[in-house]
Amino acid sequence: MLPEAFQKRMQSQLGTEYGAFAESMEGERHRALRVNPLKGGDSFSGARERFLALSPWRLEPVPWEENGFYYNQEDSGNPPDLAGKRAAGEEGPRPETFGRSGRETGKEGFRTGPGRHPYHDAGVYYIQEPSAMAPAAFLGEGPGEKVLDLCAAPGGKTTQIAGEMRGEGLLVSNEIHPQRARILSENVERMGIRNCLVLNETPERLAEVFPGYFDRILVDAPCSGEGMFRKNENAGEEWSPESVELCAARQDGILDCAVTMLRPGGRLVYSTCTFAAQEDEGSVGRLVRRHPEMEILDPAAQERLAAWGFAPGRPDWTESGTPGIEKTLRLWPHRLRGEGHFLAVLRKGGLCIRGEARSLYGTERGIPEKDCREYLDFAADTLRVRPRGIYLRFGEQLYLAPADMPALRGLHVLRPGLHLGTLKKNRFEPSHALALALSPREALRCFPVDAAETREAPAASAEAYLKGQTFPASGEKGWYLITVDGYSLGWGKLAGGIMKNHYPKGLRKM
Repeated sequence: MLPEAFQKRMQSQLGTEYGAFAESMEGERHRALRVNPLKGGDSFSGARERFLALSPWRLEPVPWEENGFYYNQEDSGNPPDLAGKRAAGEEGPRPETFGRSGRETGKEGFRTGPGRHPYHDAGVYYIQEPSAMAPAAFLGEGPGEKVLDLCAAPGGKTTQIAGEMRGEGLLVSNEIHPQRARILSENVERMGIRNCLVLNETPERLAEVFPGYFDRILVDAPCSGEGMFRKNENAGEEWSPESVELCAARQDGILDCAVTMLRPGGRLVYSTCTFAAQEDEGSVGRLVRRHPEMEILDPAAQERLAAWGFAPGRPDWTESGTPGIEKTLRLWPHRLRGEGHFLAVLRKGGLCIRGEARSLYGTERGIPEKDCREYLDFAADTLRVRPRGIYLRFGEQLYLAPADMPALRGLHVLRPGLHLGTLKKNRFEPSHALALALSPREALRCFPVDAAETREAPAASAEAYLKGQTFPASGEKGWYLITVDGYSLGWGKLAGGIMKNHYPKGLRKM
């Protein structure tokens, strides 16, 4: 049930469109996944094509994200929802489809949905609501830049940005709530991201440390969550007009911090998953009035946006009718296949000399290679290609950070780059994060397991490995990268004809 006050406000906002909107809120929600460009293929662009060739599900493209795909809900035990509804509630032609139905493969284990498939554990894709893919798609980040995801948990947009950065540059992902920050860090690990600094800080503290530092900033702000009413039944019970006002005030403070951290000429994308004008057009309008150096940009050609079902923002829904608000975007559930979302793309005026941005305490110097002897011995014996960066040590734990990693002094850090593993006396224990960040071509020894369990070899399956089982194997003793269909899944260590399982106990399937 939608809150009565919410219904009255939406009737006032939408007028004759309200009927279609209300009907859409009672319909089935749309499910999608986003392919990870960091996984599979000999190139970043090849990851998408490789996954489409292997996918056991029927997939349809999400128009606004090249790596995004609606998946066949029938295969995952949910009601089919492939046809969908087009703009203004009209059914359009079926888009191009890829992959196969689990019913067509004839393989055991392929009838499960994407959330339970070994590809998910390997970080091959991220399951993400399709509308939520839109904000990061307009950030325009590129390899080598400094990018901040300010309100990043659970990690959907962070992992999307990381894919576009291709492992180059610096991605800082922050979450103010400790538990959600841990989930963010876990998703960064699963997706094999090497160049991400995960923080658990307030926006105000970050603004002190990183003034004028970032080329791009995404602010997917905490909001009243009206766009999630269809996805989350509890969201409606927690909503109130007062929560809208509180969220709008909080968003003003977060955006002020973001502007402080953005370099001149840099790009800011602001987004919410709410329909409330006070938090959407209103927040952008107040931002521009407080910071006249911020300019609202056209995110893309109007023809393309209209074809996707995006609607322009409404200047008449702001107090002062701020110029440029019509360039912001609204994603309505009755106009496209996704939940409610809002986004705006802004640019900070002024000129910036590349390379002049500096954090408050400078950059991390790292430790010399001679202090990482155990890891270097492991790498010489196990890896064809050793990842590059600077080494950071915290107790026994060794990390690899980008060369321009900012100094971590005074920051609450959860993940300072890629966790390589544990330095122990005369030996090195590789981390699960390192396994997921490697491609099979970077390892000297790989051991493939089957995506689906078969009667002929029930032990050498991904399911058995994910449960922590060992299995007989032959070959040179030492560390092996366990792979499924050419995707890294974790570590195994061969000794005495037995492949010992090093999949983390906390992640094992029960």
